Amino acid sequence: MLKHIRKYLSRLGPGWITGASDDDPSGIGTYSYSGSRFGFDQLWVLPFTLPLMFVIQEMCARIAQVSGKGIAGVLKIHYSPIILHTVVFLLVCANTINIAANIGAMAASMKLLIDIPFIFWALFFTILTIVFEVFIPYRIYSRYLKILTLSLFTYVAAAFAIHINWNVVFEHLFIPTIILKKEFLLLIVALFGTTIAPYLFFWQSSSEVEEEIAQGRKTLKQRHGATPQEIKEMRVDVFFGMIFSNVIAAFILITTAATLFQNGIVIETAQDAAAALQPIAGPFSSFLFTLGIIGTGLLSIPILAGSASYAFGESFGWKTGLYRKYHEARGFYSIIIVATVVGLIINFFGFDPIKMLIWTAIINGFVAPIILSAILGIANNKKVMGKWVNGRLSNLFSWLTVSVMTMAIALTIIFW
Repeated sequence: MLKHIRKYLSRLGPGWITGASDDDPSGIGTYSYSGSRFGFDQLWVLPFTLPLMFVIQEMCARIAQVSGKGIAGVLKIHYSPIILHTVVFLLVCANTINIAANIGAMAASMKLLIDIPFIFWALFFTILTIVFEVFIPYRIYSRYLKILTLSLFTYVAAAFAIHINWNVVFEHLFIPTIILKKEFLLLIVALFGTTIAPYLFFWQSSSEVEEEIAQGRKTLKQRHGATPQEIKEMRVDVFFGMIFSNVIAAFILITTAATLFQNGIVIETAQDAAAALQPIAGPFSSFLFTLGIIGTGLLSIPILAGSASYAFGESFGWKTGLYRKYHEARGFYSIIIVATVVGLIINFFGFDPIKMLIWTAIINGFVAPIILSAILGIANNKKVMGKWVNGRLSNLFSWLTVSVMTMAIALTIIFW
């Protein structure tokens, strides 16, 4: 059995890890809050965003495969410093807040299992993620990331441990419900922001480069260009990664809608969802929910810090890459450490947990259209992409994503 699992995991690439990291504790908190507050009413957002997610992540991966660089590295060469630094600044701010929310969720969740003070668990997870990312070689580190994606299956198990009316679920999956009220619209922005998050764009492209380097293509000349077979394999990887991400997100929302919403319980945080499930769905579901929060936190925090560091390092021309040792890329690893530590510190300023979780997703929702517009400029630039420029369908879905997210933001402001 273990042999088959290892063989299966070895075939998974950056697309799968990126998709799994999308269901981080901040995302879990957002899906849980949506389910507990509005039941199944916002479930339609997830199948709607699936093709948009695939097109965006495929585009980011394709840019990396063709150029041999991450997104920030391409922006630095072909676009103005104002565009580059604006994109990087927005990304680093959004990621740091996201890291803070995830550290807080992990620490509070672990406290549910082992009643040791919050500060201990927050420090423990901060140190653990820094050690993993800074001191373990990428070829080994990526294996741990793949294994951690399996923790997300706990949400599937939790859903099947309770009674759910699946006819109602499928109805809400494909028939949109829109309520023109501030809270509902704000949460729609949050759901878009947590499923189509800016850090995923940068991690996808940078991890594609890391994979090529791990295969021995260490120079830019060796990485430049992509074969049809490489593009095909990448698209399959991204496709299944995005499906995996949205299926898990749907199960989280379904579980909380079928239990907490039905019992009139509106949760405050992701870990509150785990605690509230115990008297309704039993300790097994509660334990699985808690385990999933911790597993996804360990998966996502290094990716959040890493994507910020890739963008920052590439924009200033530093040596970047998890394949490098610490002494070879001190600036790159310093950004990872600083972003994670600042995320830890934010937890001690007394911010309301649910607000930090939800506002993290909302900030991502506001930032994503701006960054996507810059990425679309790259994907349609023949000097960068050659014959692999965006096709009409990619542009259609990409601009649809930008338009829908911008419209959701505008409606939220109107009905504020």
